[in-house]
Amino acid sequence: MIDINSYETVLTGQWIFRDGRLVANDVCERIFSLTTSYLVKVKQDVSGWNTLYRDPNDRRYWELTFPQSELQGGGPPQLKCVTVEEAKEKYGLA
Repeated sequence: MIDINSYETVLTGQWIFRDGRLVANDVCERIFSLTTSYLVKVKQDVSGWNTLYRDPNDRRYWELTFPQSELQGGGPPQLKCVTVEEAKEKYGLA
């Protein structure tokens, strides 16, 4: 089962060169698995690039962003735990 450990607060993917190609590292793959098979999508921001998710087990909010947005395709992903207050402010949650 894919899940997030209670001590984890940030998962940052990286693109690495392998065999002369730029490829996603294992953290990118884990973020993809978490956001497609485990976390529950709550809301996307107005830009369409940032997405808020909720962990079904511990109810923490997680934000998917692309901090290196200047790179092709938005760059590698980052999944960061955010507070309820941060989620309310950025995503307009009630």
